[in-house]
Amino acid sequence: MVLLDNIKTEILTYKEPLEEMAHSLDLENKEKRIEELHMELEAPGFWDNPDKSNKTMKELKGLESVRDSYKALKGQFDDILTLIEMGAEETDESYGDEVRSEADSFIETFEEMRIANLLNGEYDKCNAIIKLNSGAGGTEANDWVSMLYRMYNRWAEKKGFSVEVLDYLEGDEAGIKNATIQIDGLNAYGYLKSEKGVHRLVRISPFNAQGKRQTSFASIDVMPDIEEDLDIDIPEEDIRIDVFRSSGAGGQKVNKTSSAIRITHFPTGIVVQCQNERSQYQNKDKAMQMLKAKLYLLKKEANAEKLSDIRGDVKDIAWGSQIRSYVLQPYTMVKDLRTEAENTNSTAVLDGDIDLFINEYLKWINKKDKEQN
Repeated sequence: MVLLDNIKTEILTYKEPLEEMAHSLDLENKEKRIEELHMELEAPGFWDNPDKSNKTMKELKGLESVRDSYKALKGQFDDILTLIEMGAEETDESYGDEVRSEADSFIETFEEMRIANLLNGEYDKCNAIIKLNSGAGGTEANDWVSMLYRMYNRWAEKKGFSVEVLDYLEGDEAGIKNATIQIDGLNAYGYLKSEKGVHRLVRISPFNAQGKRQTSFASIDVMPDIEEDLDIDIPEEDIRIDVFRSSGAGGQKVNKTSSAIRITHFPTGIVVQCQNERSQYQNKDKAMQMLKAKLYLLKKEANAEKLSDIRGDVKDIAWGSQIRSYVLQPYTMVKDLRTEAENTNSTAVLDGDIDLFINEYLKWINKKDKEQN
């Protein structure tokens, strides 16, 4: 059957890339580490230290997930070749269609793993903290932030990630002025670091009685939730800590007591805020953790280009600094200005379908890193 021969030729092109993937994943050392962690689990008193045991279990789960995913992918590759050999004398075209479907599933899974394999940065496996701020555009910009807020929540939901609201400030008339959310899931920061920058919206404004097109801007700042206690000394005179009553929507979003914390770091201008925890102490602890993480990242980056990349919020939230444009009228198009990736289905994108842009960014940044090295 010609179809099976064509599928075999196509599938065999993945043999070498599969071997390269196994090498890059360092599966042999991962297996050794898995065995070590299992031994730790069996040691007396392992569960006496919840923080340590949780960290160990998280590492173990991550390693086993990578190992098992690759084994399943390799098994799928072998199974397809077996199906092709078994169907050598098959004349029923439906058999070829079934093998084609299996091959398409393998290719899709391979591409997903290949992209995930690009997440090898120091903090890529961490949870992500996303800060959304409205820019030029007034009420329209606040509404734009609420649309992005929903987009990232829907993306996280589709990934099976959890979302926690750390800070939330509604707009005066509509939408959201700013919000900070934490998205918990394996590689959350690795994926979402692509979203850092200014996002531009063009549409016919529902807040404009004349029905004119309106351009609005919002900035997205993304940082990893670094769990370990960072050894960073922050002099008291370098910061101001403000305590205030939470001003968000209340209910499920934020705590409404006077326990919200805002920390301003004078030397860098960094401002972090948390109002979700039950107590002032917990909010202060979380805000300090966020500040230390930001300062640690700034310290780690040596050159100005990477420094500005980490602090996405230092750019003006207006024309000329956007990374992505979302056009809803007179046509529909979402285009990333760094990678040239685009999608004409803006409704799907705003409903959380942003993997195309994430994947193309990871390929783009990986290519840039290789060229620089």
